Amino acid sequence: MKRLCAAVLIAEAVVLGLAIPVAIHIERDRPSSVALALGVAAAAAVLFAALARPAVRLTLVGGTVLQIFVIVSGVIVPVMFFLGALFAALWLTGIWLARRWEGMPQ
Repeated sequence: MKRLCAAVLIAEAVVLGLAIPVAIHIERDRPSSVALALGVAAAAAVLFAALARPAVRLTLVGGTVLQIFVIVSGVIVPVMFFLGALFAALWLTGIWLARRWEGMPQ
């Protein structure tokens, strides 16, 4: 579970970081708001990924809140509705698969 959650969060941080210049180009009227929202989300994703090993519960809660934040950031950058929903689906699927895998007899 720790590795899978961290992997999803790192992938999300990369996508969010790469989305900053594109979103600034698209949203010309509020570039600082766009950069701030996506930058904070990317930094939070990296932070929660780093905390996955010592504090998995904090990562699960923080990662879930992050998914909600990324979806809501679609108000600032409309494409984030889609990306947020995509990563929320990956996040929930990852948690479900990890719990299923950990529950299997080995």
